[in-house]
Amino acid sequence: MASLALRCSASWRLVTSRLLRVSSVPSGKLHTSAMKGATVQQFETAKNKLSTLQNDPGNRVKLQIYALFKQATQGPCTTSSPGMLDFVNRAKWDAWKALGSISQEEARQQYCDLIGSLVGAEPPSTDAVAAQPAGSTTMYKTLLVTTEDNITTIKMNRPAKKNAITTEMYNEIIAALEQAATDDSVLTVFTGAGDFYCSGNDLNNFVLGDGGVEEKARQGAELLRKYVRAYIGFPKPLVAVVNGPAVGISVTLLGLFDLVYASERATFHTPFSQLGQSPEGCSSYTFPSLMGPAKASEMLLFNKKVTAAQACELRLVTEVFPESSFQTEVWTRLKAYAKLPPNSLALSRQLIRSVEKQRLYDVNDLEVECLRGRWVSDECAAAIMSFFQAKAKL
Repeated sequence: MASLALRCSASWRLVTSRLLRVSSVPSGKLHTSAMKGATVQQFETAKNKLSTLQNDPGNRVKLQIYALFKQATQGPCTTSSPGMLDFVNRAKWDAWKALGSISQEEARQQYCDLIGSLVGAEPPSTDAVAAQPAGSTTMYKTLLVTTEDNITTIKMNRPAKKNAITTEMYNEIIAALEQAATDDSVLTVFTGAGDFYCSGNDLNNFVLGDGGVEEKARQGAELLRKYVRAYIGFPKPLVAVVNGPAVGISVTLLGLFDLVYASERATFHTPFSQLGQSPEGCSSYTFPSLMGPAKASEMLLFNKKVTAAQACELRLVTEVFPESSFQTEVWTRLKAYAKLPPNSLALSRQLIRSVEKQRLYDVNDLEVECLRGRWVSDECAAAIMSFFQAKAKL
């Protein structure tokens, strides 16, 4: 994990708001006009239309929009290349530089054509407002938190982004766990909205802002430390309902849960070395304890992705259910568990975990410090840049 905040430029709103989110390019084609170039007024109109987009157009398209905007307003790129660690500005600079010497008039026209294509592909807007979930006492931006049938459910709610965890979501999950620890529920359940359980860190978390690499690494390390500690010290039974693919920290934390129920279509992937990083979520301790050192190394060192059935064999998952009956079977079982005496469950859980609680805190500290060093390393920077470039070619 790297909880490094993205500082966006207000001048182009949506474009920079998620510049490094990895997504596909829209299927609609960009039609170039026979006109010599769009007028300044048409260009201004296109800029205003950009802010009305409801859907994220994807990494490559946003870079293209940015580059055309810069070319239209300033001409060809003549600035020096940003450093490798400045991921966002380097990607933006590369896109602008690639436009070469096309004129400002032509860039304005291409910008207008592209924005028009994106706006035309948008579905009709609706005025419907999502209702507050039944039983919820606090509204969150990235989560749906409900309490019903003695169960507090924390649902990661960024389905369009495969529930990738942003810095905001980290803080909201910590707050939701604090809330669940003191409410009247018996069990606390984690799950994901949509087809994914969680795709791990939103890679915007790696983007530099003000303060430099060292300061962002320090901030990220402290947030990660606090986040994992919230799970280690949680007083009630924790259950993961893994409804789809799980990646990164959403997988490594599973060793801190009491039950992990998975759909048969779920997969589990911890690609740390691929990104020049190291294990987190106490997985450097829990994974070898659960599955043995060799199998843990396959996942944590060599990026092996495992199926739900394989994860169950490795003891990372408690039980696997058919996709067709997954939700019905799991929630029927959880509702029955939630009728058990709450104090007995909580105290028993705390006894089971008490033997290793301090060790988990210590492991968390070691992992965080290791990651902090990784985030400021040239190796990590190169690995992440390589990942972005590979995704941009898809």
